Amino acid sequence: MDFFKFNSILSLFVLFGCLFGLCWTNDELGTDDTFTLSSFSYPRTTLRPFDLRYIRVDLPQWFSAVSIALNSDVDIDASTVERVPKSTLPIICFRDGSPPLPDALNTSLKDSAVSGIHGLDVEQCFPMQKNITMKLTNEQISPGVWYIGLFNGIGATTTQSKMIVRGPSYSFSANVSVEACTNSIMRGEFCNSTVHPLSCTASNAQNSSKATAGKPMMGSVMYCINNNEHLCVQEGLANLYSLDILNVAEELTITAENVRYQATPSNIAPSANDVNLMCFVRHGAMPSTSFYDYSSNLNKAPLVIRSPLIGRWYISILPVNLTKKFGETLESDSRACYSLKSQVLDCPFGKAGPNCTMESYILQTVLRSGPTPFESYYLPVGEVSSNSANFPLEPLLSNSSYNGEDIWTYFLLDIPRGAAGGNIHIRLSSDVKISYEVYARFGGLPSIDIWDYYYANKTRRSDQSMFFTLYDSSDDKVDFYIIYAREGTWGFGLKHLNTSTTTSKGQTVMSLSLERCPKRCSSHGSCKFSFDASGLTSYSFCSCDRDHGGFDCSIEIVTHQGHIRQSIFLIASNAAAILPAYWALRQKALAEWVLYTSSGIASGLYHACDVGTWCALNYNVLQFMDFWLSFMAVISTFVYLATIDEVYKRAIHTAVAILTALLAYTKATRSSNIVLVIVIGAFGLIVGCLIEISTKYRSLSFSIGFSLNFSSSWQTIKRWSCNLVKTLLRRFRWYFALAGFVALAMAATSWTLEKSDTYWFWHSVWHITIYMSSFFFLCSKVNPVNSENQLPTSGDYALTHQDSFPRSN
Repeated sequence: MDFFKFNSILSLFVLFGCLFGLCWTNDELGTDDTFTLSSFSYPRTTLRPFDLRYIRVDLPQWFSAVSIALNSDVDIDASTVERVPKSTLPIICFRDGSPPLPDALNTSLKDSAVSGIHGLDVEQCFPMQKNITMKLTNEQISPGVWYIGLFNGIGATTTQSKMIVRGPSYSFSANVSVEACTNSIMRGEFCNSTVHPLSCTASNAQNSSKATAGKPMMGSVMYCINNNEHLCVQEGLANLYSLDILNVAEELTITAENVRYQATPSNIAPSANDVNLMCFVRHGAMPSTSFYDYSSNLNKAPLVIRSPLIGRWYISILPVNLTKKFGETLESDSRACYSLKSQVLDCPFGKAGPNCTMESYILQTVLRSGPTPFESYYLPVGEVSSNSANFPLEPLLSNSSYNGEDIWTYFLLDIPRGAAGGNIHIRLSSDVKISYEVYARFGGLPSIDIWDYYYANKTRRSDQSMFFTLYDSSDDKVDFYIIYAREGTWGFGLKHLNTSTTTSKGQTVMSLSLERCPKRCSSHGSCKFSFDASGLTSYSFCSCDRDHGGFDCSIEIVTHQGHIRQSIFLIASNAAAILPAYWALRQKALAEWVLYTSSGIASGLYHACDVGTWCALNYNVLQFMDFWLSFMAVISTFVYLATIDEVYKRAIHTAVAILTALLAYTKATRSSNIVLVIVIGAFGLIVGCLIEISTKYRSLSFSIGFSLNFSSSWQTIKRWSCNLVKTLLRRFRWYFALAGFVALAMAATSWTLEKSDTYWFWHSVWHITIYMSSFFFLCSKVNPVNSENQLPTSGDYALTHQDSFPRSN
């Protein structure tokens, strides 16, 4: 019957997978025992500096293994990885349940992703490699949702808004395939381990006096037994079982009964009390003697698990040290036999904690209005109004203890599917000193010993990390976030302090909410959200301002004095445009004067807006005007050096305006633009020179004609070349031209040296040097004499006299 149920569920799973566009197949058999359940190919994607990508991998309960293959163009040697700055280091991370967030604490620079990825119960990060191929089985990782994160750089500066983004980029592609066992009760990498599901029946606590002895407040008991009443197993061989816990439970107890030996005739019959029947239990994954959550010798005492997590539990029963204990008196085929039983104790509705004596509340979700998905807050069902996210604690708190135990009050809430990129915000505020400790746990109820995150006081709390951020820990206020909370059921427990006080003079208000960005990015940035590769999970992140960084924009990267200094450099350096504008106006080159003046003004306005001082127009408009006019000013300087008619200059300026507008509109900040602008300017100068030559030196091709006398033609070309060199020497002041080339080289160098952290300095140098180079080039041009370039029509000439007065008819 279970087999047919499994096939029905699997069919539905395959159907929905196809509807979501995934490549679900059941005919691509890897072996006779496994088949490919899903396969996802991530196309080649480029990660620019400070970019990130997430890949979601869903692993159902019946998966056997997941294969991950990533290919990238990262070329970092393992011996030099520690010398690479963290802000540019490619990182790959793995995390169970929610998107990973790398930092210095969970990033290993010594291990590779393949060799160091053991024990994925916590997030692990490694340097990205050129090729990563791995296969993880259900004995290594648990089913559920797994996330792979790829990051181009880590650290506080990754979220800082930058005036320019430059740095190494890398591309990657990925393929993730999930395999499952063809038989529903088989597990292991090769589906060669049989897992017996325990058969469970529910019973009312009043009908289970034996199970609830000493626990009068229990609500219900779920009994689970193996279908085969007696099982026998040899030493070194384990029997495997599975048990599903669907709701928050108080206690899970595993016992072994009727323990005995099954052996061939022997002179000595060992007592059943001497059997070491080891039980290894693990949540979500197959247990072993090395990897397990709980263990006990069931022949000595039952295994009791307080507040077990929701989900599937795997149980391994293994007889150990039989031969060593009894020596050679036992035959090699002797077996330990037993009957396995378990029971799950549930509390009545509204009760939880030890012996079900504490109050428990289910929190309902109240969605916030707005464009951001999944933002909501939680309130006790039917207890308070939904008009506010805050609710008073005192009317809800447990008011008695049981046998002198601590007093707790529990709250349960649910994070919906796809919201794992959100953050749980917990706040407590009171008009007196807060007398509660807060404990949080995913998948079950927390306790003083079992928790994922907690806050007791200023000195006793969870370690500050990427996933636990404490903002306020004063006497009358507690404020902290659980970052990227896993989707599913969360349990929160409030432990009461000063329990001897029966009444409280103050009132404590609590709020639990699901928010996208912690502290609204600390008022130093904007909250944005995106989706993982599958589109099933939305995650949020902060885009901080120029002076702040970090996941919540709380880290000051640029001080106030540094901000003022950078602003002055970037804005005031545009005053260098006065020099070429003045010279162009003096030479009555009005078009160039307009360009230099407007370029300096546009650049100053753009950088005033970029640093956050003042925005005269829209930021994008100012950025376009700055780059476009700067490109035009550089190219116009080259065109100015050619002595051609204004009609030709207007034509060249029109063509250049179109080209530079395209450059400024598409990726204006790329480094290659400076090369393109200089090339376009040089090409404009060459075109102008060709036009000048074609108008002034037509005699070279027409007046001298074609002569069969080679020596005469060669002498003519030689004389023309000498005259051209003399003209160039007379046309330009070469000391100014040399200074212009030096300043232009300095400008190009400063452009290529611009990085995110030194942009303000090198770009200020760029302003000064590029305008200085234009000034020197303008000064280098000498106004030509009309007759300076006229070639003689022959080698002989004579002076003639002409009256300066007009002749009379």
